[in-house]
Amino acid sequence: MIRVSNEDDGARMMVMVDGELSAESVEAVETCCNQHLSAGKPLYLYLRDVAMIDQSGRALLKRLAEKGVAVLASGVYTSYVVRALGLPEPAVPGSQSTPSAR
Repeated sequence: MIRVSNEDDGARMMVMVDGELSAESVEAVETCCNQHLSAGKPLYLYLRDVAMIDQSGRALLKRLAEKGVAVLASGVYTSYVVRALGLPEPAVPGSQSTPSAR
């Protein structure tokens, strides 16, 4: 099960994911991110309450990072996965409701 939500503060777009980032949910997350990328604003993918990331989810994170999406993670597990994938640590400018680093 997955929940994907969006937050647009005018200067950037945040896509938040809760649940499992697995083969069943990869397409929904990727479609959402691709739609927001076309708007031209910086895009952040925030793995907020993610309990599991399978190989499909890991591949998605790499693809999105290659497209310029900044990947943020909260929690020990998701932070570990993001670091293990070698994704850059983004800073979130002006954010007080979301962690700025892992």
